[in-house]
Amino acid sequence: MSQPPAPSPALPPRAVATPCVMVCTVDGASGLCLGCFRTLPEIAAWSRMSDAERAKITSELNGRRGKIDPRLLGG
Repeated sequence: MSQPPAPSPALPPRAVATPCVMVCTVDGASGLCLGCFRTLPEIAAWSRMSDAERAKITSELNGRRGKIDPRLLGG
């Protein structure tokens, strides 16, 4: 009698690409992180979002920079 095939080893979770730059300070006026320009709810849900959701937010980040007082960004 032959043995049933051994179960495949569990794959490690895939890496979640993140725009985080470890500058975790939120601007109260805009509600955006001064490092990555995401909102707190976006940051909290990031690892549970689909690739499409993360891509959509990532595409918006550069435009969000203008919502923050430049003095807070060192400019």
